[in-house]
Amino acid sequence: MPEMTPRERVLTAMNRQVPDRVPKTAGFTPDVQRRFEEATGATDPAKYFGFETRGVGFHGPREATDFSAYYPDGLPEGTGISEYGTAHKPGSFYHFWRLDFPLKNAKTLDELKRFPWPDFTPGYRHEHLEANVDALHEQNFYVQGGVGHIYENAWQIVSMEKLLMDFIEAPEQAAFVLDRITEDRAFQARRFAEAGCDGILTGDDVAMQDRLMMSPDTWREWLKPRWAYVYAEARRTKPDIQIFYHSDGDIEAIVPDLIEIGLDILNPVQPECVDPAALKREFGRDLAFWGCIGTQTTMPFGTVADVRHAVKWTIENVGYDGGLLIAPTHVLEPDVPWANIQALFDAVEEYGAYD
Repeated sequence: MPEMTPRERVLTAMNRQVPDRVPKTAGFTPDVQRRFEEATGATDPAKYFGFETRGVGFHGPREATDFSAYYPDGLPEGTGISEYGTAHKPGSFYHFWRLDFPLKNAKTLDELKRFPWPDFTPGYRHEHLEANVDALHEQNFYVQGGVGHIYENAWQIVSMEKLLMDFIEAPEQAAFVLDRITEDRAFQARRFAEAGCDGILTGDDVAMQDRLMMSPDTWREWLKPRWAYVYAEARRTKPDIQIFYHSDGDIEAIVPDLIEIGLDILNPVQPECVDPAALKREFGRDLAFWGCIGTQTTMPFGTVADVRHAVKWTIENVGYDGGLLIAPTHVLEPDVPWANIQALFDAVEEYGAYD
């Protein structure tokens, strides 16, 4: 088979067709990035390993919002605050942090309406997107726009306990927060589509190891229609844009719903929580799979041989007719040996070519 460009390879695979070889990617945490640089002398893992995808995004606001009124007891030195007001307080272990929530004590709908919600619409935040996408396409990369979350942003504003309780006790408050965030996501999705992105990255962590965080019916009531609206807004501008959804854990119960609203690519397909081969057999006509290499088991605790076996098995059982992009199921954490990272990409090169 003739060699494809990186963009052609990912587009083909994510369209559930057979590319020349399996595409790949990974995310590095700061400690892994440090060890990568020490081991290779390089600074860019995407370039060094030949990742086929690149991302574009919105610029941040020009002026930071003052959220101090929502944290009357103050915040520790080194705290960062998102534009939704979520405080990221320094942790004590590598890159991890602790969260605090600006509206965790809100009692009324008026309090939610008075909150200084971010504005993604000013031109300076997104007018660069067309040029950025064009430049990456000229380099033959597959380009994704990071739309982000709905459920996760919502609970990180009001706290998970409050949001889930509001589903039952104060549904008008839950609906207001989710709708406000959904409009942000829809605007971003439209702009990424207008800019010519090949795909959009969406998702919410809504699952645990063995089940959803909420009942499937609760997800269908509160989140499915909102994501359906976001996806429709992207496709209204670019009908062939590929839609990617991320949730850790076992989300098998809602996979048919995601397909129904237009999903193309499921991520991360944790082998500790779901059977990637079974998902491929059941949903492979409708979905491509992105991930599949476990970061709870194989990458940190396996041997080099285990990593190589996992890659080979995944290609044979999930990517046999295309529809696969190999990646760890989360960013590579500090407990992953460097030898396993190198083995992952060596194995993709060895086993990933299609005849």
